[in-house]
Amino acid sequence: MIYLKLRLPGLLLALVLAVGLCVPAAAAENSADNFVRAKTYAGEFSDVTPDSVFYGNAAALYEYGLSVGKSNGTFGPKDGMTVGQIVIFAGRIRSLYATGDAESGAAAFRTEGQSAYEPYLAYLQSVGALASELDGLYKGPATRAQTAHVLAAALPAETLPAVNDELVTRAYASRQFITDVTEYTPYYNDILALYKAGVSAGSDSAGTFGPENAVTRGAAAAMLTRMVDPALRLTPAWTVLEVPEAPDYSVAGTSWGDLVTSSATYFPAPSTQEQITSSVAYMLSQETNVLELNYGTYITSAQAGDVMNKALAVVKSYCEQMYNSVECTYETITGRVTLTFSAVAAGANLPAYRDYTLQAAIALHDRLWAEGEITANMTQMEKASVYFQWICNNCVYDTAAGPDSLSHIGYTLFRHGTAVCDGYSGAYNLLLKLEGIDCYALSNPDHIWTVAILDGTSYHIDTTWGDGANGVDYRYFAMTEAQSRSFHPW
Repeated sequence: MIYLKLRLPGLLLALVLAVGLCVPAAAAENSADNFVRAKTYAGEFSDVTPDSVFYGNAAALYEYGLSVGKSNGTFGPKDGMTVGQIVIFAGRIRSLYATGDAESGAAAFRTEGQSAYEPYLAYLQSVGALASELDGLYKGPATRAQTAHVLAAALPAETLPAVNDELVTRAYASRQFITDVTEYTPYYNDILALYKAGVSAGSDSAGTFGPENAVTRGAAAAMLTRMVDPALRLTPAWTVLEVPEAPDYSVAGTSWGDLVTSSATYFPAPSTQEQITSSVAYMLSQETNVLELNYGTYITSAQAGDVMNKALAVVKSYCEQMYNSVECTYETITGRVTLTFSAVAAGANLPAYRDYTLQAAIALHDRLWAEGEITANMTQMEKASVYFQWICNNCVYDTAAGPDSLSHIGYTLFRHGTAVCDGYSGAYNLLLKLEGIDCYALSNPDHIWTVAILDGTSYHIDTTWGDGANGVDYRYFAMTEAQSRSFHPW
């Protein structure tokens, strides 16, 4: 390679240095001091004026050299963004922090034929800010949760001190603020990190984040500029009330695992129905939906299918746990079998549905106790009757439900007041178990109902059929086995 050198006469060089023409200050390496507004916004975006909601943020992006807007001279504050576009901005911020230049980080990874986001992604991956968790999503619309994930890792933690740590921790833990984010929300730790750093305060006075909502360019600009300018960071004006100590009857804090009281021993290679039942109970007690088995020898598809069907039948007997389908993968030679349980139609939302259902049931339990509908001197039969009546009075059978309806799980009963038989039974069994009453679901090919141990005696209870057209039908409460068989044999 040939290098050409240009020599200036000594006097001219001295003059150039004296007036400081085109000689920028040397950038620090890996320093927030590199976040400097090197330009002045003068209306470069035709749709961003001083009265625009995100005026300060869009202007700041321009001044920091992080955006020049769209090719038509606009910024588009209300427009959506792709995951790849979020990655581009994150890559620029990291590069500006590391080198003082927003583009130098990605420059080393540019090749012909790339998508625009690819060199920025490669750069962020090279510094450990991202891995491959978003592969296949870069060209799709970015959710606010995905945006939080990308931004939370874009800079080293020390550049975003958790100035709101105590406030956000108390507000979130007490469920008084940011209530649309739970531990089941994708990237919830990243979302909370942005609140703690003052990069986000939510969209309203309750701190609502909207994790599944599409992020807009304006909202992204607000978060991006707060990352580079501490003066723009927010401290929410929240008053977190002290949560009174729960009364003795409260079941607040009960987890799904707490509801599994039957034998729960893990058998890695269960060979009997009892061992399969115990292994499934163990899985549920550990609050996971995956059961790993290893028979250590050759296994046929028929054998794997038999284990799968038996395990699914057990899971359905725990209908309050809201699992009603299973996916089975197995290795023929090694005999490894993996059963992954889920719920038809719930998809990736199932963890959030389960969290909502459990909290709704806990709230109902505590309210009925607080209002004196249930008291400590009542028998289990009397308590079960109160819940039977409540279910029948507060739910309507979903006649339009198909095989893929959410009405097959207890969630819709608490959320919308609709269900079909497995939804009725799941909600009822959940309430009974919160009351400490042992129960399980029993089914035939067309129907499912509850078997509960009340005051030491086994009874069959059918909340679905008890929800009669003319009111609560107590014929279906506390049936003997013979009575139950007369209504629905199994």
